[in-house]
Amino acid sequence: MLQLNGTLSHFANPAASSENVYSAEQRDVISVARAEEAIADIKTWPAYAETPLHSLSAMAAAIGVESVWYKDESQRFGLKSFKALGGAYAVARQLQNVLEARLGKRPSISDLLGGHLKEELAEIVVSCATDGNHGRSVAWGSQMFGCGCVIYIHRDVSEGRKQAMEAFGAEVIRITGNYDESVRQADSDAKANDRIIVSDTSYEGYMEIPKDVALGYTVMLSEIVEQLKGDIPTHVFVQGGVGGLASAVAGYFWDLWGERRPRFIIVEPEQANCLQLSAEAGEPVVVDGDLDTLMAGLACGEVSALGWQILCNGADDFMTLSEEAVAETMRMLAKGYETDPAIEAGESAVPGLATAIIARQQADMAEATGLNAQSKVLVIGTEGATDPELYQQLVG
Repeated sequence: MLQLNGTLSHFANPAASSENVYSAEQRDVISVARAEEAIADIKTWPAYAETPLHSLSAMAAAIGVESVWYKDESQRFGLKSFKALGGAYAVARQLQNVLEARLGKRPSISDLLGGHLKEELAEIVVSCATDGNHGRSVAWGSQMFGCGCVIYIHRDVSEGRKQAMEAFGAEVIRITGNYDESVRQADSDAKANDRIIVSDTSYEGYMEIPKDVALGYTVMLSEIVEQLKGDIPTHVFVQGGVGGLASAVAGYFWDLWGERRPRFIIVEPEQANCLQLSAEAGEPVVVDGDLDTLMAGLACGEVSALGWQILCNGADDFMTLSEEAVAETMRMLAKGYETDPAIEAGESAVPGLATAIIARQQADMAEATGLNAQSKVLVIGTEGATDPELYQQLVG
């Protein structure tokens, strides 16, 4: 039997129901139909390639479930994160909007990449706040399409992640506060300097661009559907953060599969569980303080307003994972469990898998989440070694 160390907390969402209909308002945030354009556009980008969906059959047998599928985003576009899809796509959409207003004609993706709009693109500056991966996507997209880029990071973002964004030509500004304070600083400075904020979190007065970020993520989700070859998971364990990815996953699969949709289980660090606390309160709740966690990409204290529109009744369970399980799971994947493939997984990639393993081991958690021998579990390995130095320290 596979054993992992770590403690979990669990909250069953009273607002969730298998009979809930995916509403028109939710479909306006994310839907299969709205995703079609993003999927078609991104598949034309240079170096697009489908990422693997690993079937971890040895691990599934060891924990006593039918299947464990791991969507491996560790090499996406060379950026080593699923966020390569969202930030860069939203940059492209904003550039199309600005140039359409200025030129009277909407440029295509091939127009943006073609070089003949070079001078017009260079006059546009995009900006965002980031824990690392979203900013890297925005910086990469800005370099690919030829616009300016200013990125804000908080005190806990590693120097390695800062340098990775600078390598794509972005100006990176570090503030002394936490992630949520960097979001506010980026927004304030953008208004003062006529920059376009391309954020993966939404808040009052800022709703449209994060929809494009989420639509970028649907490329990964459509790949998963094709790779499953008609199979449908019973459970999806997905990392929380502000709720952008989790809501895209829940919304896309809910819209696609309807009543057959999987059970959606959101996983957060113990110190940054804004989604779980919001579910308990029945409305968005802010988590203050240091948000100190090894799971750097999930160190978020404020819920995305758009994400909450889907997760408020689309997420079935909200769970937290303790820190000690993270490095242990990374090492297990790096080695390859028994006959399963070796996988490079960063510290924010593994909480969903670790939680599924530990929950299956504990009788009360297995019962609470409905995990049994017939369960088919999908997890999303959201990143590889996006901070190589930290990855080496944790994995060796």
